[in-house]
Amino acid sequence: MVRAAILPAVGSPLEIAAIELPEPGPDQVRVRLAAAGVCHSDLSLSNGTMRLPVPAVLGHEGAGTVVSVGEGVTGYAPGDPVVLNWAPSCGICHACSLGEVWLCASALAGSADVHARRPDGTELHPGLNVAAFAEETVVPARCLLPAPHGVPLTDAALLGCAVLTGYGAVHHSAKVREGETVAVFGVGGVGLATLQAARIAGAARIVAVDVSPEKEELARSAGATDYVLASDTTDRAVRKLTGGQGVDVAVECVGRAVTIRTAWESTRRGGRTTVVGIGGKDQQVTFNALEIFHWGRTLAGCVYGNSDPAADLPVLAGHIRAGRLDLSVLVTDRIGLDGIPAAFDNMIAGKGGRALVVF
Repeated sequence: MVRAAILPAVGSPLEIAAIELPEPGPDQVRVRLAAAGVCHSDLSLSNGTMRLPVPAVLGHEGAGTVVSVGEGVTGYAPGDPVVLNWAPSCGICHACSLGEVWLCASALAGSADVHARRPDGTELHPGLNVAAFAEETVVPARCLLPAPHGVPLTDAALLGCAVLTGYGAVHHSAKVREGETVAVFGVGGVGLATLQAARIAGAARIVAVDVSPEKEELARSAGATDYVLASDTTDRAVRKLTGGQGVDVAVECVGRAVTIRTAWESTRRGGRTTVVGIGGKDQQVTFNALEIFHWGRTLAGCVYGNSDPAADLPVLAGHIRAGRLDLSVLVTDRIGLDGIPAAFDNMIAGKGGRALVVF
């Protein structure tokens, strides 16, 4: 029996309760969590924006220590520090054959599995594959990556989603070049990682945009050179900061139609907008044919930072050890399991950066 955060049904409040977690079967590994980040994707699962089987144990950004391994597992042993990989690639689907592992057709197939049970026998699914909002979890071995040497596990948890996504949005999707200007819309956990990634890429000017004036200091600590309070004139404010041209790159980390449109309008002619935020089907973004032609801008979606976690984690670890990437900047609240519902409320209200569940 371990304690976990359970989503009983879409739209229902989370429940912190004991679950019966089985021992690892063939090709499975049991992990004791050190920490788990509270991500907006977990909120998107709870409110139905993203649809996966429920009831489920949520949480997908985490790190911990191997407790035991099932039959056939190689490469991991009890005591090994690991990072959870919520979107493992199959290696054989069309996207994987193209090297686009972040678009793997089978990445979330494990979310339909039975992960654990309530004491009354109710079956529980593993949210986004890894069920990190629990003291311990059992996952397929392919959902693990070796934790980088020299990075505390409580920090390494953030590598499993926020940092990979923000870093990848800048380096893989938008391909920010040294000297370019960048605007980041939304200063939550992913936005803070994106700001740091833009600084690492050598961006000459980095504009952070958010609805909260309280986030300016946080944004500047992550690398923002300018801060714009979101309004109906945001695009003009961003263009004014760049000599009237607009930024070379805008990264949208909110997932709202108005923010996506504003990010696009904040880029220069020929600029690039990368959308990281996950919006609902009701968020319709419209463009007319003439402006698409005239502005010559690029608008692109970005899944998991267009990252290959196995290849990118060592790169991120190098930036951390060299002092270029500070994971502590992302975390504004350290909480226990019981604090997750309040962390959801803070995300809805646009407060703070990343909340980190520390076990």
